[in-house]
Amino acid sequence: MNIREFKDALRQNPEKQLCFILPGGDTIPAAFHITEVGHVTKHFVDCGGTERTASACVLQAWVSEGDPEHRLSAGRLGSILELAGKVIPSEELDVEVEYEGCCISQYSVVGKVEGGSALTFALEGKHTDCLAREACGLESCGCDTDKGGCC
Repeated sequence: MNIREFKDALRQNPEKQLCFILPGGDTIPAAFHITEVGHVTKHFVDCGGTERTASACVLQAWVSEGDPEHRLSAGRLGSILELAGKVIPSEELDVEVEYEGCCISQYSVVGKVEGGSALTFALEGKHTDCLAREACGLESCGCDTDKGGCC
């Protein structure tokens, strides 16, 4: 989901509380707050020698331990995103959520979940991948390298 789509959902539901569903079905605890909105660009060289860049809008979610009743509304997050507009170069950037459960992880926001009293977004885990499979000889092995196969 890109920033434009994300902001549209927030604008359409300003009074609703927010909910993020993690890949395993659990949710980020309701007392979370978005502490950072950032434009993150990774500039790198893959294992085949190709120079690449990847950019995203990353929302850092932090859970308040001191105030378990803290709740962030869609309208408030929309206001935070408006303030962050000066550091976000494009509304076409994908939105990711950074959250610390057992470790700090980043998740892609993959869509809005319809129904319910909260504005709910589904998160999907990010995965590593070989971006130069042919150069590394991975295409010819006949196994599923996405799932840690024989290569």
